[in-house]
Amino acid sequence: MMKYFSFFSFFLFSFCLVNGQPQKVVADKIIGIVGDRIILQSDIKNAVADLARQGTTVPENADCLVLEQALTSKLLMLQAEKDSLKVTDEEIEAELDQRVRYFVSMYGSQEALETTAGKTIYQIKDDARESVRENKLAKAMQEKILSNVKITPAEAEAYFNRIPKDSLPFYESELEIGQIVVYPKATRDLDKYIIDELNNYKTQVESKVTTFDQLAKRYSEDPGSKDQGGQMQINRNDKGIDPTFLAAAFRLKNGEISPVIKSKFGYHIIQMVQRNGDDAVIRHILRIPPITDEEVAKSVSQLDSVRSKIIAGTYSFATAAGKYSEDEAAKYTGPYIAAPNGSTYVTIDQLDKGIVEMLNKLKVGEYSQPTVFTDERGKKGVRIIYLKSRSEPHRMNLRDDYDKIAQIALEEKKYKALDKWLETHMSNYYIMVDPNSANCSQLQKWKQAETTAKAK
Repeated sequence: MMKYFSFFSFFLFSFCLVNGQPQKVVADKIIGIVGDRIILQSDIKNAVADLARQGTTVPENADCLVLEQALTSKLLMLQAEKDSLKVTDEEIEAELDQRVRYFVSMYGSQEALETTAGKTIYQIKDDARESVRENKLAKAMQEKILSNVKITPAEAEAYFNRIPKDSLPFYESELEIGQIVVYPKATRDLDKYIIDELNNYKTQVESKVTTFDQLAKRYSEDPGSKDQGGQMQINRNDKGIDPTFLAAAFRLKNGEISPVIKSKFGYHIIQMVQRNGDDAVIRHILRIPPITDEEVAKSVSQLDSVRSKIIAGTYSFATAAGKYSEDEAAKYTGPYIAAPNGSTYVTIDQLDKGIVEMLNKLKVGEYSQPTVFTDERGKKGVRIIYLKSRSEPHRMNLRDDYDKIAQIALEEKKYKALDKWLETHMSNYYIMVDPNSANCSQLQKWKQAETTAKAK
């Protein structure tokens, strides 16, 4: 059923990066046309190469699969234009920025990316802009086509009954775990101590006693940038960076150092290294005020009171989490720990060691005692967890796995709906597929559409 690398992902990677080393020049050629839009052989080869670079398992028929995706994307995009669907310039720029950040992180730095691509960031974005616009139009058309496709319980059951019993997948034990997290606050005296230290660092750099990167390597508490002298790439529109931090950084001129600013992570000073529009290279030093045992005890007492109210029925767990939890992820995923695929069902190996130890003392439906922990940023917090459910290892069945079965059945139904839509709309556009792709079974309906069009 899964014909594509990523189900319902019909969009070629818009950044096809070719290493800048001297290469043998190979003549390009057109291997597909939909309407007035062409697909080049280099488009397909570069897209497959990018998939491999990103660690995706690339099947033997990758060229066929990617060409099929490209043809589908072109057809959807043309229909979106015909139906007057809109994509704004802001949406396109946001997508370009997101993809640039992805490739910068993959290659390690903006300089490494530009060296590999043989282009500046601006040239990369300009080259990809039209492709991103087409992809977003295609996605909008796909969403329009599939917006009313739903699945019923009877359809989910029918799908399950079609699976051969010896092919039913085996699931490890899965858990639903909620958590309420609070972070103890440092005292005013400790806050002032850290602020004074950061101001001292700024004075040392400005008086040329030392350099910013030397101080960052010695004192910064940001594990992600400390070893690089505090250096990091930022973008003005990056939603993953504290907005106060971003605003302070983009007020700076090259070489300038900010006053001490407070973010959700702690206190910082920031030095602007180089700014290019909405992109910048900065250095920063993060200091986190130490938390005293007294402040930790206050947070433990607070969560102990919250736990008592939940058990007494004063609050539901979800209400209490919404009211008291300071867990950043909960703002987007709710109070339950999410698996990498977005599901709230997790396996033991997806949990940190501290939560696993807490689970050893809990039965389903129980709440843990408040427990002190240190998060991945080195910040000390206190949390209680709620074990909502725990499944036993089992073969897929309707009772335990209905939601999963319904989701898979829905994906199949969407695939069939889109396939039907494609077959009924191919004849509205000129289609050409390279004859050398005759061995691609995925492309037979496209070849048939090409033959039909020629016969008219």
